[in-house]
Amino acid sequence: MQSVSASLDYTGKVVVITGGTRGIGAGIACAFLSAGANVVVCGRSEPEQLPSVDGRSARFLSLDVRDPEATEQALGAVHEHYGRLDVLINNAGGSPNADAATASPRFSESIIRLNLLAPLNLAQQANAIMQQQAAGGVIVFIGSVAASRPSPGTAAYGAAKAGVVSLASSLAVEWAPKVRVLSVSPGLIRTEQSHLHYGDEEGIAAVGRTIPAGRMGEPEDIANACLYAASPMAAYFSGTNLLLHGGGEAPAFLAASTAGKA
Repeated sequence: MQSVSASLDYTGKVVVITGGTRGIGAGIACAFLSAGANVVVCGRSEPEQLPSVDGRSARFLSLDVRDPEATEQALGAVHEHYGRLDVLINNAGGSPNADAATASPRFSESIIRLNLLAPLNLAQQANAIMQQQAAGGVIVFIGSVAASRPSPGTAAYGAAKAGVVSLASSLAVEWAPKVRVLSVSPGLIRTEQSHLHYGDEEGIAAVGRTIPAGRMGEPEDIANACLYAASPMAAYFSGTNLLLHGGGEAPAFLAASTAGKA
């Protein structure tokens, strides 16, 4: 049996992370860089500063993940440059707040395309490469707790993430044993854009206090899970979803109930 340190050593491995230039994606990129991997991050525009650890930086590829031809060319370029593709982290996604009653069909279609169809296309393209490798590969979908609880204001996003979780379970069966497929679903995570959803620092802290863990998650929490999930330590981790939500969200009735409060 390999030691823990050996199992989490990604030296020589190639990891592609979509949406890897900020937030959760950047945290994941830094974790894999720390573990020795060659990391490629994809985004629509190059940031001023790429994820970097101890003098090693991620390589950037300009990419709109909604364009199947562009993603196929990008993964092909990675494979040609490094000669392998070991891990794909399907992280790119998101949604602005929108009222489901008035959202246009075009808006809803764009959210589904970004959060479900684009990851599916990328997974197909990565699988085609990984199936030809002796060691296969690992595909990790970044899901969301929005897949399993109401997502008011982002209904199409929540539905797309539910599709992602289902997709991972089906692909894991179709592409086994060469390629492992799984999903990691974050709860409320603090990033550089948290103020857009939760307000100022006081609002962010107040939201954190509603979580049993006493805080919102950090990108590093998700990154550590991905580091494990893609490693030999998780060889039997496939076709399932890992929820990372600090204990979840307390049911609303607990706060509303007057029982024992007199």
